[in-house]
Amino acid sequence: MEYSFYDFLKLLGSLALFLYGMKIMSEGLQKFAGDRLRSILTAMTTNRVTGVLTGVLITALIQSSSATTVMVVSFVNAGLLELSQSIGVIMGANIGTTVTAWIISALGFKVDISAFALPLLAFGIPLLFSQKSSRKSVGEFMFGFAFLFMGLNLLKVNAPDLSHNPDMLAFVQNYTDMGFLSVLLFVFIGTVLTMIVQASAATMAITLIMCANGWISFELGAALVLGENIGTTITANLAALTANTPARRAALAHLVFNVFGVIWVLVVFRPFLDVVNWIVSDVMNVTEAGVAVSFKLSAFHTCFNICNVLILIWFVKAIEKIVCKIIPQKEQEEEYRLRFITGGMLSTSELSILQARKEINLFAERIQRMFNMVRDLLHTENENDFSKLFSRIEKYENISDSMEIEIANYLNNVSNGRLSADGKLKIRTMLREITEIESIGDSCYNLARCINRKYKNANDFTEKQYEHIHIMFDLVNQALTHMVDIVEDDSQTVDVNKTFNLENEINNYRTQLKNQNIIDIDNNDYDYQMGVHYMDIIVECEKLGDYVVNVVEAGRNIRERKTI
Repeated sequence: MEYSFYDFLKLLGSLALFLYGMKIMSEGLQKFAGDRLRSILTAMTTNRVTGVLTGVLITALIQSSSATTVMVVSFVNAGLLELSQSIGVIMGANIGTTVTAWIISALGFKVDISAFALPLLAFGIPLLFSQKSSRKSVGEFMFGFAFLFMGLNLLKVNAPDLSHNPDMLAFVQNYTDMGFLSVLLFVFIGTVLTMIVQASAATMAITLIMCANGWISFELGAALVLGENIGTTITANLAALTANTPARRAALAHLVFNVFGVIWVLVVFRPFLDVVNWIVSDVMNVTEAGVAVSFKLSAFHTCFNICNVLILIWFVKAIEKIVCKIIPQKEQEEEYRLRFITGGMLSTSELSILQARKEINLFAERIQRMFNMVRDLLHTENENDFSKLFSRIEKYENISDSMEIEIANYLNNVSNGRLSADGKLKIRTMLREITEIESIGDSCYNLARCINRKYKNANDFTEKQYEHIHIMFDLVNQALTHMVDIVEDDSQTVDVNKTFNLENEINNYRTQLKNQNIIDIDNNDYDYQMGVHYMDIIVECEKLGDYVVNVVEAGRNIRERKTI
């Protein structure tokens, strides 16, 4: 066989150029779009149909279903998408990825597009060195596009031609005449190959080349395509390894969706291929041998994914239940996401205000849970447990920042609609509430940092100090509980005066402990450094109490207006 190790390295280099071109083309588009990609995903997934369309659009643009699904997993991990929304986008990504095959089929084998690659680089190089980031991103996209098709052309040139290598052809023939078992084997090969390459578009290109040159039959090429649809899920699952439970579920949903699709297509494999043959030969009237088989594979890939989506789009909830059962929620992990604001607005701005109100109620409850974690942190002695709990509090603080921004953006959009005077006042009130609630989250994080500094100190608080901190924590927790009740109180039956009384108690107790701290240090009850850690906690609790009062006062404006 006249195929040396050097030829094999050239094949790998061609594949590397193809993958690199796809990578920088994808990255260029993502950079050019910026946060708009996130906006599209969050605003266009209000139902399963729009979610599928969003997945198709994004994947058709960036030419990589893996990139789309990895982005979706990261958005679920950040709480910006719900699991059910992410499944719809992933379904659409499977359809969008078929665009690559059609581009290759329509252009790659009929027009030597690699001939345009070098002139395209000439146009792209000035943009690549531009100081403006958007132009630079367009330049990256042009370079990626050129490299993509240069790599494809080199793949065709450097792939081993089995027809001129009888030994290798004989080796392949050992596995191509086993009937349906060969189909299953090539499904497995396609899966493994795509898992290794981590790009279904690359293995699809190889499959198209092999079929176009007559090295394998259309039937086995279709089996490879089925395997590629399973193998492409590995990228998202790798990305989700270190993510939270909802993100791992989203990645698993991608695998479940594709595996189920492959199973039902294998059951009706021969009739399905006959339908595809009819579409390409009779409907599209493509008869040229080399071109026809590439169109058949592209049509098979598209028909498979579209049919799979049309069948499974009605079972999104069932897929969600399956992945939730396979990956149960950890007790110490909470799903971070906006539960009531799911992108877009309701039909009227007034109804959208009710959505936002429910989200703020949930926001307040989460912040109180964050404070309770701080209380637990004070008495956590195991170093590993302390580190985990501190990281969890830190994560809550980041989530509270995101929730404030998401709710505020939503309220700003609502305020642009037609609102009554009362509705406009409600929005101003809610904007102030979320700002103050987020400040409570900052205070909780500051308390955790104070406890962390104390934890790293060789000394510990005295029993008397712990007793005083517990009393202060209890007062703050009472204030937070009452704040949550007021925020959730639609009928205005909760007495707001209790909050002001608790605030006075917190302030007086802070002043009392501040004076006592000076006396205790003078009496050598504890050293000065422990006194600093101690008072840092007490003072931060008093600040937290002030933020609670601000939240209650914001809501009181609405109450007083309604009583006039």
